[in-house]
Order: sequence, then structure tokens, then C-alpha cells
Amino acid sequence: MVNITMKGDFKKTNSFFDKALGLFGLSIFDKYGKRGVEALRSSTPVDSGKTSDSWYYEITRQNNRVVIYWNNSNINDGVNVAMILQYGHGTQNGHFVKGIDYINPALKNVFEELANEAWKELTSG
Repeated sequence: MVNITMKGDFKKTNSFFDKALGLFGLSIFDKYGKRGVEALRSSTPVDSGKTSDSWYYEITRQNNRVVIYWNNSNINDGVNVAMILQYGHGTQNGHFVKGIDYINPALKNVFEELANEAWKELTSG
């Protein structure tokens, strides 16, 4: 039989992340939310331009974390057009239209820049 005992907690870790969120406020996330929208708009395949013009972002802060959500409001017959462009879709006559991975490459640089700026800010003080 194996018996594992653990003592302690994550006070120092939680304190570190609380400090990080306090340093940045929401302005850094707003900055990168806007950059993400710009990147998505410029990377979205264009037919009418409606999907590329329908990107927006939301920032939520809860339980010691901040999340940026990038959303697209172009819905056609209950289907999010940005998602079927990304992942593909079936047609009425049984064919499949292959998706184009445009979201991940568009946001890759945004994620890297955000991580680099956040790390620089955390380690500079």
C-alpha cells in the first residue's frame, strides 16, 4: 500500500498571480483583445466581408484569472460562419467543404506577444 501525505497550500503561487493581475489591470488584455480582432479580420477568408467585419472580443475576470474571448457574430441559419470556414461543413448534396485553418495562425503572434509582454512586466520589478 502506498500512502501519500501533502502539507501546504498554494498561497505563494496565488499571491504571485494576484500581483500579476494587479500589475496589468485589464489594459494589457484590452490591448491584445483589439490586436486579436485585427489579426482575425485580416486573416478571415473574404467573400462578402461580413464574417471578417463581425469579429469582437470580450474580457472576463473571475477567480484570479482573466480570459479573452474572441467571437464572431455572423450567424447564418443558426450556424456561425467563422466556424464553418475554420472547420469545414457538409453541403445539402452530401459533399464536404474542407475548412481553412485561419484562426490559429492569426492568433499565434498575438498570444506570443501577450506572453512576452506579461513576462517582461512580471520580471522587471
